[in-house]
Amino acid sequence: MPMQIPPEKQDWRQMRRMFWTIAPRYDFVTRLFSFGMDRRWKKIAVRRASLHSGVVVLDLACGTGDFALLVQRACPGSRVVALDLTAEMLRRARARGVRGVVAGNALALPFRDGAFDVVFIGYGLRNFPDLSAALREIHRLTRPGGAVVSLDFFLPPPPLLRHVYLAWLYIQGAFWGLLLHGRPRVYTYIPDSLRGFLTIGEFSRVLRQHGFAPADAQSFIAGGIGIHWAVKQ
Repeated sequence: MPMQIPPEKQDWRQMRRMFWTIAPRYDFVTRLFSFGMDRRWKKIAVRRASLHSGVVVLDLACGTGDFALLVQRACPGSRVVALDLTAEMLRRARARGVRGVVAGNALALPFRDGAFDVVFIGYGLRNFPDLSAALREIHRLTRPGGAVVSLDFFLPPPPLLRHVYLAWLYIQGAFWGLLLHGRPRVYTYIPDSLRGFLTIGEFSRVLRQHGFAPADAQSFIAGGIGIHWAVKQ
């Protein structure tokens, strides 16, 4: 009888394969799905994190390292670690000049308790198989008084707008997946992962439930994109 793979490990394996496939086009597609605003949003997230010289930062689910690079440039005295599940993403991050890249699983992070002053997550939490487990890990490795900063897609609160937004994401994903990879389903993981996710307000409450002080949130695209800043209590 073949060995049975636990569902959570299947999720991580599938995710690793998916992001390996899209890595060469990841930055292009991220800009596309964000109406070209992705870099501006990330700069806002970093600027409002109030970084200081000597700060120790984790770019979790770093992709090609946008947050890590912005922190390195904004705060030259910082120490930055960029972690991702996919080796191809890390290779590209390293090629762009990101220091300290590490391969790892967000549900079992290879760092001591309280190791980081700030944890940045760009479009990551929505994709994790267990959001609560991921937030517990982030809470564990953030020092008391440290911060978590998350940029992600969210469900707009109005039901009609929510349906229109998901439909637009699906059509865009199918079109670009077919054009770039010959596979329409490659980029529909974005609306697929979003259907069971949260609104910006709901995610603020989830952060509080996991030990982070009431989050300051900024909304974009009528609630379809949000940045959260929260402090570990």
